[in-house]
Amino acid sequence: MLDSTHAPGHAEEVLDTLTLGRRIRQLRTDAGLTLAELGERIGVATSHVSVLENGKREAKLGELQSIARSLGVGLEQLLSSEPVTGRAALEIALARVQEGPLFASLGIPPLPLRKSLSDEAIRTVLALHAELERVHRERAATPEEARRANAALRGEMRARGNYFGELEQIAAGLLTKVGHTGGPLSQRLAAELAAHLGFSLHYVTDLPPSTRSVTDLENGRIYLPVQNAAGRDPRTNLLQALAGHVLERPEPRSYGEFLQQRVESNYLAAALLVPEADAVSFLQAAKRERSLAVEDLRDRFAVSYETAAHRFTNLATEHLGIPVHFLKVSSAGVLSKAYENDSVRFPTDVLGAVEGQLVCRKWSARQVFEEPDRFSPFHQYTDKPTGTYWCTSRIESGSAGEFSISVGTPFAHVKWFRGRETTRRGESTCPDPACCQDAPPQLAARWAGAARPQARINSSLLAALPRETFPGVDSTDVYAFLERHAPAGA
Repeated sequence: MLDSTHAPGHAEEVLDTLTLGRRIRQLRTDAGLTLAELGERIGVATSHVSVLENGKREAKLGELQSIARSLGVGLEQLLSSEPVTGRAALEIALARVQEGPLFASLGIPPLPLRKSLSDEAIRTVLALHAELERVHRERAATPEEARRANAALRGEMRARGNYFGELEQIAAGLLTKVGHTGGPLSQRLAAELAAHLGFSLHYVTDLPPSTRSVTDLENGRIYLPVQNAAGRDPRTNLLQALAGHVLERPEPRSYGEFLQQRVESNYLAAALLVPEADAVSFLQAAKRERSLAVEDLRDRFAVSYETAAHRFTNLATEHLGIPVHFLKVSSAGVLSKAYENDSVRFPTDVLGAVEGQLVCRKWSARQVFEEPDRFSPFHQYTDKPTGTYWCTSRIESGSAGEFSISVGTPFAHVKWFRGRETTRRGESTCPDPACCQDAPPQLAARWAGAARPQARINSSLLAALPRETFPGVDSTDVYAFLERHAPAGA
């Protein structure tokens, strides 16, 4: 491959041999030269020119300079990354797909690129290949892909301490523009932020059931539900919709991009609800008093406990020097969200994914469900394979039922937290099955082979990635909704 740094005007592009070859062929044809005549002018065999034009050989810079002179064009024109003609672009596209692994797997001979092959025929082959690629992507886009993508994303969050400085700056700038001077972000200021960004708010009763909000970019409207789901802060839906607009991310093309964009939108919305400067000042004061508590952050900024816990993980390592972990666990012990940078070991599958895994029965995230007092914070020390951890847990309710939210830290850092005086203590050796996965020997001996439970399996467990751009969202419902609510004449 020719090093593009030698080409004027193309310092950041890499010109592939196929495109270059087609340009040489077209320019040679335009100049009225045969392969033999061009070869004679630059001092090489006809076969050498042929393999250059077919993209089968890399060209040296001196050779390209000779070709450009012989064809009466500048080197920059010869090295342009754009095909000379539409026909050339079609031939290049066809050559690329026929050299690819998908075409090779079909076991059919490549279509010869002759002049008699019409443009329409090439377009048909390219369209068929594109549809085959889509089908293969859809088949491959199983929950396995989602779990891999989520595991990779969790690794990125761990590496940066779950702190996104660029999003914090964006949030601070937006808050300044609407005159926020500190403390909780009121619903009025949230609405003013929407107006500042050019959106009007419309509360409806027929929002598509697969959505939390719908944004009409053409008419500058954000549609929100009249009644929010249980435990859902009404500001959150609006701020997440605004965050998606502010970040200007393209429509996701994969699970990885979809999850990344969801994390960024959620982060920016939380940074607006719990502004960094105020929160850090509040937390640093609490640390000096050795009285850090997630519920205090919740009460200070009038957010849900889950939002406060998430926000604490954003700021704890970056500004307080405290490594932490976070869990969201259902009443059945199933882990749905998790983050750590303190070396705690979550249960994982073979792909490294934590979603859907059962949390140890002895962790505070599950022990809290046995506590009759749902008002007071629940604190516990747990000896785990990687060390002793202190954790604070609380139960919340949502549309899917009860779940626990837990934030923990290694023993060395518990001195900064309120609740460190708890006497509750557990010992977990998970993932050793003998810890809590295997039934006690007496029970196993009594019931082994005599029990046949019917498992409750989530309907999406075996589902492939939907064809829609945003997984889980019914595009037909969304488009029909927008059509119903679009202003007259729009």
